[in-house]
Parts: sequence; C-alpha cells; structure tokens
Amino acid sequence: MIAISALHPVRCLAVLGFLAVGASLPARAATHPGQAELVREVVRDTGKDPQALNALLDAAKEQPAILAAISRPAESKPWKDYRPIFLTAKRIDDGIAFYREHRQLLERIARQYGVAPQYIVAIIGVETSYGRNTGSYKVLDALVTLGLYYPPRAKFFREQLKTLLEMPDSQLAGPLDQLTGSYAGAQGWGQFMPSSIRDFAVDEDGDGHIDLQHSLPDILASVANYFARHGWVSGEPVAARAQPDPSAEPVTVDHSKPLWPLEQFEAWGYAPLRRIPPAQPTTLLELDGAQGPEYWFTFQNFYVITRYNRSPLYAMAVTQLAQAIAAGVGPEDAAR
Repeated sequence: MIAISALHPVRCLAVLGFLAVGASLPARAATHPGQAELVREVVRDTGKDPQALNALLDAAKEQPAILAAISRPAESKPWKDYRPIFLTAKRIDDGIAFYREHRQLLERIARQYGVAPQYIVAIIGVETSYGRNTGSYKVLDALVTLGLYYPPRAKFFREQLKTLLEMPDSQLAGPLDQLTGSYAGAQGWGQFMPSSIRDFAVDEDGDGHIDLQHSLPDILASVANYFARHGWVSGEPVAARAQPDPSAEPVTVDHSKPLWPLEQFEAWGYAPLRRIPPAQPTTLLELDGAQGPEYWFTFQNFYVITRYNRSPLYAMAVTQLAQAIAAGVGPEDAAR
C-alpha cells in the first residue's frame, strides 16, 4: 500500500477525491446470490476486469429446466434400462463409420497416447452421438444455476463456474457468453467440464487454440490424454464377464478400484468366462441385467473410464460400445 502523504500534492488531492466519491457510491447489487464474492475471487486470482465479469454473470439466467434435469440423471436407472439408451444398432453403426472415416487420425492419436482407439470413439459416441448433440444450454446459465442455486452440489459447480470465468480465450471454443453444452455445463464432443478443459484438453492441431467443438484432432486427443493421464494401461483388459458358482457367497466390494487378484475371486466362487491371468488385479461388479443379475470383473482401464464419469453403468456402456465398434471395424483396424 502507498502512503497518501508520500504522493505528489496534486496527485494526493486526486486520490482523496477518488476515495471520497468511491465511498459515497452504494455497493453494487449482485444479480445472483454469491456473485459479488465470486467476482472478487476471480479478480484476485486473474486480474480480470470486474465490470466485464459482472456483465457476463448479470446476463446469465437461473434455469429451472436445468434444476429439473439434474434431479433425474440416466445413471439412476437399472442397467437393463440404461444399456438400451446407448447400445443401439445406430450408435454402433455410426461408431464403425466414424472409425473408418477418421482411421488415420484416430489411430495416430491412439498410438501417441497409448489408448485403444475404439474407446476414444465410444466416449464421443456415448457423450454426444459423435458430435451430433453437444447440448443446447448456455454454459454460463448451466453453471450459474447449479453453482449458485443448487445447494446439493453447489461446491463442485461453483468451482467449475469460477474455472470457466478464469479461462483464457485460447481454451474456449468461442466467446464465453455464447458457449453451449449440457445441462451440467459440459462442452464439446467429449463433454469436458471447465476443469477438465484446463487440465487435460490439448491443442493437437497446433493452431494455438483448444477447440473441443470444431477441431477433431483437439477433440480426439483430449479424450485420449484424459485417459492416459488417469492411468490407462495399453493392452490391458477393461472388463470380463464373471460366472458365479452355485455355492458362491455374495461378495460386497467397492466396484471402483481393482484391489484384489483375480484368483481371490475365483476362490470365492467367481470365474471369468475368458482367460485372464490369475494375478490380474480386479474387482467385481454386479448389474441388474435384462435376464437377471450380471457379474463382471472390472480392471484398471474400467476404473479409468469411471474417472470420466463415476457411474459404473456409464463405464460399462462405453466398454460394450467400444467392443461392438471394434468387432464391426475388424481386428485389422481396431486394437484389442
């Protein structure tokens, strides 16, 4: 802080006048609850213009439709109802066609990041039907609604809103107030949240700009980089069907991280339906299938998919879509 007495006399009078005027102005009324504090934090951390930030937030609207949508996520359905949403003949055929059309780019990126290419395709297939439906909500509306008006998850979404406001233009697919995405504020073909754009999105086409809406190299490489940075292991299994013995005892496990060797589950009465090394770390997932309970061994790469979306139903949909795409493309084109 500069002592006023140390200033030039004329400048001193100017400063005093400014302080007097500033003190007489009423505090700015925020449009949204918590807006003033949010703007102060962004200004503190980035030096951005508070007037511009307030103008952006003032124009954003609380959307009741967003609050309704987040209260009924697809992941709340049982597997027998969830699977048909994503494992359709059209989505599989479109994934095969997409893979073949962009094979050279896709396989180059897959080799670069060490991620099986069919899983990159399956992610954008599940998320946006290969870029056809990236969401029509304004991202600012979505994050303002959920960050400032939705107490159950306000902490997470407020942080995403703050991250969005702090992002440089080079990481945005367009003007911030014109960005569109999902009801949760996810953007682009891969539906990245602002923190994921900041931390994992890449400028694969080298144009100095990350564009997850229009640049296919950026889109595919960002998904691959997300997987690689979360621990994808090239050539390792993702999931395998398990068959319980009639005498197998129910096993309650955390279905996220693979913490036990496969042979431990075999000792408990659960056997894989294809050959898996007995020392392979795994865990057991039970799903409510159309024909009754389904048991699956899931591995490190399945866990990586749950870092993209924590629902095991989501991860299984991606896994099965990827396998269907690989089978349709053929072993000469898609990595196993």
